[in-house]
Amino acid sequence: MANRQKAIARAIQRAVLRSGAPRISLIQRILSFFRIFYLTLIRYEQELFYNLRARVWRLSEEEYLSCFKNDGKSPALIPMGDLGFSGSTFFRTSNSAFLVKSVPRHFEHSFFRNDLLKPYYDYMQTYPESLLVWITDYIYAPYSSIGSILRTSPAHHVIMENLLYGKEDDGNADKWETYDLKPIDYFYPERDLVPEQLVSEDIISRLADKFEDKVRLSREDYDAVKRTLDKDTAFLASANIVDYSLFLVRFPASSNPGRIGRKTQWRVGVSSADGKWKYRSVILDFFWAKHTLHAQAMTGAVQAFNIIGRQGPMSITTTAEEYREKFLTMVDEMMEVYAPQD
Repeated sequence: MANRQKAIARAIQRAVLRSGAPRISLIQRILSFFRIFYLTLIRYEQELFYNLRARVWRLSEEEYLSCFKNDGKSPALIPMGDLGFSGSTFFRTSNSAFLVKSVPRHFEHSFFRNDLLKPYYDYMQTYPESLLVWITDYIYAPYSSIGSILRTSPAHHVIMENLLYGKEDDGNADKWETYDLKPIDYFYPERDLVPEQLVSEDIISRLADKFEDKVRLSREDYDAVKRTLDKDTAFLASANIVDYSLFLVRFPASSNPGRIGRKTQWRVGVSSADGKWKYRSVILDFFWAKHTLHAQAMTGAVQAFNIIGRQGPMSITTTAEEYREKFLTMVDEMMEVYAPQD
């Protein structure tokens, strides 16, 4: 496993730092087919992603690339294990500024490339304050290999911002909290079919979280984030996307963690109106589109199952507009306008 992770990390690192696409001869292409772990990866739509980084998110290219270079103390990319039910692998840069997530499911990475990327690019240029997570690069293997066919090594990866950047240098690091939030009134097989005593703690930890408190905001901050989320979810609904989540981070109000790139409010940290916390938040995992063949098949399967099981709709089989409504309701219920007492 260690060799596998090192090979994947090395391939990602070389793809990001390589200038231009590699020239691969026919012999090299044949030899590449027999690779199990190390795949030759290249960057997709380099100019488009560069424009997003430099012009929209104000990320210095020098600073961005430096995050993927070895510093002599630790590897540039640190594995975070295989997380999520999709089988994704995760790495973080050694300074924790960026995450690398594999996208192993074909219907997800093909939807992102072919259907969503250009609209996402246009939307982010129009609304740079958006809470949609910054996807700063897309890296893929242009040729098939035994490793990609057997899924011993992922062939598609996205690089995205990490809201936990700055935590490691914070004296209050042990007080940081993270929540991966989705509407909880849907049927989740992992949660609702399998007895809890038969499910490992690792699996349970991957389910959507519950936020038992309130995000207390000033009227100005509350109205602003509601407007932003309304636009963001309308964009996702227009692309027929469901099953996305709100990733929420909160840390003590006294903390001032660093931030690279554009200093948007919910990425630097919004101060709670009661003076106790600061919050960061983005919308994650918007790769599941209802019109893809896989999603249509899943919808039919769940509907057939519900004729017998009567478990109710799943988040992945509802309509995009209904999911949006439930998502916004969830956010509205966890936030409140707070006026400090004199």
